[in-house]
Amino acid sequence: LLVFCLIPLFLARIPSPASAFAVAPLPPPSFSRSLLPKRRSVSMTSLPTDGSADPPFGATVIVAAAAGSSGIGCGGALPWRLRADMAYFKRVTTGDAPPPASGKRRLNAVIMGRKTWESIPPKFRPLDGRINVVLSRRGGTALETEGDAPVIRARSLSEALFRLGALGGGSGGLSVGEIFVIGGGSVYAEALETPGLVSRVLLTEVSGEGMPDFDTFFPTLGDEWESEGREVEDGGSDAKSGLAYKFLEILPRGPDGGGTSADADEKKRKAPASDPNPEESQYLSLCRSIISDGVRRGDRTGTGTLSTFGVQMRFSLRDDALPLLTTKRTFWRGVAEELLWFLRGCTDANELAAKNIHIWDGNGSKEFLEKMGLGHREAGDLGPVYGFQWRHFGAEYTDMHADYRGKGVDQLAECIRKIKENPEDRRIIMSAWNPADLDKMALPPCHMFCQFYVDTAAGELSCQMYQRSADMGLGVPFNIASYALLTHMVARVCGLKPGDFVHCIGDAHVYLNHVEALEEQIQR
Repeated sequence: LLVFCLIPLFLARIPSPASAFAVAPLPPPSFSRSLLPKRRSVSMTSLPTDGSADPPFGATVIVAAAAGSSGIGCGGALPWRLRADMAYFKRVTTGDAPPPASGKRRLNAVIMGRKTWESIPPKFRPLDGRINVVLSRRGGTALETEGDAPVIRARSLSEALFRLGALGGGSGGLSVGEIFVIGGGSVYAEALETPGLVSRVLLTEVSGEGMPDFDTFFPTLGDEWESEGREVEDGGSDAKSGLAYKFLEILPRGPDGGGTSADADEKKRKAPASDPNPEESQYLSLCRSIISDGVRRGDRTGTGTLSTFGVQMRFSLRDDALPLLTTKRTFWRGVAEELLWFLRGCTDANELAAKNIHIWDGNGSKEFLEKMGLGHREAGDLGPVYGFQWRHFGAEYTDMHADYRGKGVDQLAECIRKIKENPEDRRIIMSAWNPADLDKMALPPCHMFCQFYVDTAAGELSCQMYQRSADMGLGVPFNIASYALLTHMVARVCGLKPGDFVHCIGDAHVYLNHVEALEEQIQR
């Protein structure tokens, strides 16, 4: 909290053009509750939707499965074609929720895997009147719209849930209603394994002669679910195939392990679920994906890594939020002090070490500098690294003691000036990557550049950062917190609210000697 109390004063004293930081007096900062490194449960019910008082319910799994075997697919296609079930599916997933008080258009969302998406006949794809969310390793960032149906592509279930929350919380004209998970097998399994996410299962139980040899199955429900479902609609028999069907609802067991009354069941179904933090889950999901599917590569340390290329995470900074891990401690004091050190344009690692922050000690040691051909420098002199480039881009670097005031381009001051004077500028960029200075740096920048974006309608400032190389276990949580804090600071100086921090990564890697610790963290 002290850091935020000093931010306006600190920025006003940065050596830069006086007009760049001239701001009106600011009210006392109100970031304290979200800056403490405490556990913070962020459920789907607390994700921003339309600003109304009623949060969305937990997600619903809807599936048609064979009685006994729980088979749901064969050869990548549906094993039956039941007109009554298709009509039921459309009616339930489309819904008839009243429009929110905000006046936005409300649509339910259906989440599915890529194979399920491709199994839908093209003429029925996307499913109309619903937000179609497709999970694919390729992911995607754009919100597509085909006719009456928006389409979102995401790399994981956690990313899908976050994007739905961000979609409803944005300044657009769309609001997210109920969320349905519609297949296939692996997506069902992940949803059911996510604590607190699924509030009910709608099962069309199919029985009869002539069932095919299934190759895809619905997961077995655990003991936390009722052993039998209750009929929610009249079933019947399909005239063409002769298959019988029942429409069942299966709910979680009551706290005593037994069933509940119908009224209690309904109350429980509508209660907000205590879902996991979807923003932290996207980070953990990415770590899990790299560990399981990453390419094994060498590195300059000789340790070895598992790596993937080209990923993105998104974090909402609205409502005073700042993303800190809850599954392990984040060195928050180090995050804040290093960022302030960057903002001063400082390149002396000894300043941080004097505050018992030793993250740059290794790269600033005399031994390391000599190894890099920079032995003429004093210990701790890192060269023209991040802060120097932010505040004095293009200036000639001599050493960490020189006075660089008025030299080079003050990119930070320019960004703030543009945000204030021309918020729709598409060139509000701050770069630490200066090819002419790379050989003078103890370590070339990993987080290379960032771009700011002003949502003039919402009065929000967002930041997107590109990182060429990202140590998922140690560095990335630190980088996320640092740029989220930077976005809060710049937004405050410019009289805006913080919006999103978008983190784009080139080589996202897990060091081989970090795998065990990360797997333990994922389990938390």
